[in-house]
Amino acid sequence: MSTSHAFLLAPLLFLFSCTNGQTPGAGATLPAKEFQQKMAELPSAPLLDVRTPEEFLKGHLAHALNWNWTDGQFKQMVGELDPSKPVFVYCLSGGRSGAAVGMLQSKGFTQVYELQGGIMKWNAANLPVEIAEGAKAPGGMSKADFEALYDKDKVVLVDFYADWCAPCKRMKPYLDEISKDMADKVTVVRVDADANPALCKELGVDALPVLHVYKGKRLTWQNTGYIGKDAVVQQL
Repeated sequence: MSTSHAFLLAPLLFLFSCTNGQTPGAGATLPAKEFQQKMAELPSAPLLDVRTPEEFLKGHLAHALNWNWTDGQFKQMVGELDPSKPVFVYCLSGGRSGAAVGMLQSKGFTQVYELQGGIMKWNAANLPVEIAEGAKAPGGMSKADFEALYDKDKVVLVDFYADWCAPCKRMKPYLDEISKDMADKVTVVRVDADANPALCKELGVDALPVLHVYKGKRLTWQNTGYIGKDAVVQQL
């Protein structure tokens, strides 16, 4: 695949999953521990966190630079980098970093290393993060709080999402419809993964979006990645 084609495909892939990696041939998409090891091998290479400043403050990899993909800052700053040298990129769960990799490829970068699954996978691997001075680490609900959400007679549909996740945004309208149209038998609960990292880690939610269905207080179905309304309704 040519670099130009990879750049064109990146935004499309971003729409369907927040866990996409880059196209082979421009460095590598690495699991968390391999990403950590590669950074140790290339300590002078810039590490780019392409999340929003709000996300960055809640926890980031050591020595990361916050170049926000969402507001176009990343696109403005790319000119500061040398295409012949390595660069590391990550986001929350892989969608924005995948798009950023596509742009870097289009600019001729040949040594781009992306964190597979983003900081969610990093947290799941029990690797360290830094909290900005003065910032409060996100706490979120406990597992007991979460279990109380589905301690109901109704079917409970839980949506693990993030505000910056494109497929999460695409799914929200039909989840709202389910919440309204099936209110007599279904309760829809939305859990912000960015605000509840400890809970996500405990539940094994390390990608987005994720849906859980609970019936009779039991997890009966789950799905990771974009899925259409009809397929979800069949599980309710």
